[in-house]
Amino acid sequence: MSATEPQHSTHLEVQIHPAEIRWGVMYFFLTLRQVRISIAVAVVLVLFVLGNVVLAPQVFTQLLSRNEYDSLVMERRRQGERLQILIARLAQVRDQTEELHLRMSRIYMAYGLESDESSGQGGFPFAAQPAPDSIYSRTIEQGAELEAGIREQQRVLETFIDEVQAFEEAHADRVSTTPSTSPLKTESFVLTSPFGTRRSPFTKRIDFHPGIDLAAPTGTPIYAPADGTVVYAGRYPLRLSVSWWRYGNMVALRNGDRFITLFGHCDTLEVRSGQRVKQGELLARVGNTGWSTSPHLHFEVRLSDGGGDYEPVDPRIYILDHRWRDEERFLVRARRAPEQSDFEPLPRIIAR
Repeated sequence: MSATEPQHSTHLEVQIHPAEIRWGVMYFFLTLRQVRISIAVAVVLVLFVLGNVVLAPQVFTQLLSRNEYDSLVMERRRQGERLQILIARLAQVRDQTEELHLRMSRIYMAYGLESDESSGQGGFPFAAQPAPDSIYSRTIEQGAELEAGIREQQRVLETFIDEVQAFEEAHADRVSTTPSTSPLKTESFVLTSPFGTRRSPFTKRIDFHPGIDLAAPTGTPIYAPADGTVVYAGRYPLRLSVSWWRYGNMVALRNGDRFITLFGHCDTLEVRSGQRVKQGELLARVGNTGWSTSPHLHFEVRLSDGGGDYEPVDPRIYILDHRWRDEERFLVRARRAPEQSDFEPLPRIIAR
């Protein structure tokens, strides 16, 4: 290949001599403008290639970084969802431990244990661990607080259980005579009138209701809530007391030296006075006798004051095999309520 450019010529002659002579010489004539354009195009192509060589690694790096970032975002979202699920589970465990704590408090009250003397009542203050800095810091902190609360409740429950077991081993007779089970099967009744102040369905006046009314069909079995001795079974004579006559067919059960339990408005009585019964044995059947608007059991628990009198207490405290809707509220009220003075004292034949 050869190129010649005569002096003062405006054309560039390009000759291409092939290796084979028989093919002949090829001639190209380019103007100066065409040459400049060709050079400019060549320069642009070279710069484009060089730019790609220099910039390609950075572009690939940015693409990889973007993909990695998107992967990290997805992973963080998955971990956040898992964290929320774990916190929800922790909240469920906390609710369960709080319910167990409430049940243990009821057992303490039923046995008459002093809460101030129980190390389980105070608890053990576990502090939540500080959460690391992240977008989920508050969520992690919430989980740490839940965990600390659960650990504290578990330690409290362990102490409760140890104390209760020790008490039960040392006071077997007191445990067996504490009215701790429902006199009706828990699925067979509806609470229609709680313990405390209410409006009488007969007089329409505000009065004190010394027990609870459990509505159930006539003939529903009534069981002894604790070991005891039947001190009365029958209809109290009207001439002796109008108030106790209103109880209809009634069973009175002395449970050790601390409690007397009463079962009113019965249909039929299955025990007799002087009979000893064990917890869970049949006493009577639900009826509609006495002052009663519909078939139900009027159940009372009376606690000895140590001086020969028996005062009514909320039976729900002692029914440990049934979950009441407002347990926490009536437990607090039972601890703080002043002594009742407007209740009917037990007849001498029952309280003797």
